[in-house]
Amino acid sequence: MKIKKNIFISIIISILLIALIYVSDITNIPDSIILFKEEELNINTIFGVSLNTLEVSSNNIDGINNKETIPASSGNYANKEETINVGVNLFGIQVKEVSVNIIEDIEVVPLGELIGMKLYTNGVLVVGMSEIYGQNNQAYKPYENTGIKEGDTITKINDEEIISTEDMVQSINNSKGKQIKVTYIHNNKTLETNITPVETDKNNYKVGLWVRDTAAGVGTATFYDEKTGNVAMLGHGILDVDTEELIDISDGKITNTNVVSIIKGENGKTGRIQGIVEGQKDIGTIAKNTYYGVYGKLYNANELKVNTSQSTKIALRNEIKTGEATLICALEEGKTKEYKVEIEKIYLNNNSNNKSMLLKVTDEELLERTGGIIQGMSGSPIIQNGKLIGALTHVLVQNPTQGYAVFADIMVKQMNDVK
Repeated sequence: MKIKKNIFISIIISILLIALIYVSDITNIPDSIILFKEEELNINTIFGVSLNTLEVSSNNIDGINNKETIPASSGNYANKEETINVGVNLFGIQVKEVSVNIIEDIEVVPLGELIGMKLYTNGVLVVGMSEIYGQNNQAYKPYENTGIKEGDTITKINDEEIISTEDMVQSINNSKGKQIKVTYIHNNKTLETNITPVETDKNNYKVGLWVRDTAAGVGTATFYDEKTGNVAMLGHGILDVDTEELIDISDGKITNTNVVSIIKGENGKTGRIQGIVEGQKDIGTIAKNTYYGVYGKLYNANELKVNTSQSTKIALRNEIKTGEATLICALEEGKTKEYKVEIEKIYLNNNSNNKSMLLKVTDEELLERTGGIIQGMSGSPIIQNGKLIGALTHVLVQNPTQGYAVFADIMVKQMNDVK
């Protein structure tokens, strides 16, 4: 009897494991996907999971039956359809619907200009915690056992929105030491907790949290879309220096910048471009801060000396080759120049991070001035065979002549929904 029971339990566990595998596979298929018209949608699925077209407006387009690949260039598909709905089936039963948006070939203007950026957070970001001393000289940690951690974002106190550090200070002082309700975001989940402020001086209350509501820095603008006014920058997201988390922004400003100095990179030591952001002219707005770059709009493109006659097409991944390419960057305000680099490796199927290509700086002038890749060059556009293939994102600290770049097609798709 015991043996039969063990067999039954093993069967149940096996069924649950198989079900978990299928649920995980289907869940990992995104709800919305953007493609270029020549690009194919490749979704790796397991046995029993298939795709089929649900809704296509043109009668000239064949449906997709039980295939894991949608050829966006088949027939007149891209020219006649902007969006199609694709069904995800499990053994013939539809379990999910995916929206596939097709974007036409667009031309963008590669930039390579240095810019300043100011980001304003949604709420205030918790960047530290410390003991505080009350008027009785006793030490307190009001934040203990509240669940709030470094990297969390405080959005409300007593159901009133917190926009800035000043808002938070005022709300805490208004409490007069009474318990307050704090709404905060932890790992993309909105949570609530209670915390009791401590009076440290007369009518001055604290909770022991260090917070920040803005971030600023210098980087490189990658490309500009003349039709929409959209601009792509950095190729990677802006992380908080204390928590190393992606900053959740409400909005931001793009400014011009003045280069103060260039610190050359060495093996084991990253160089950087030092620039001034504060007090500079606003030339655009920031709408998105993502792991694949920062995106917004320029309302004063002349400040970046945008030359629309230099527009170029975006290269699809299968067009990118190992070998020579050029990188555009500015080591002085308003003076961009192309420098030689070598594409060493291409990770065609990498959509999980911004390390799409491995490259090496080979240009003697750039090596002499910077030692290779330095902070502030992130976002520098990379050109190969007359097309934009990507943007610089990372430097290898132990060898600053080498670094990573993100595919340009990823950046265009990220920029596509900037309004």
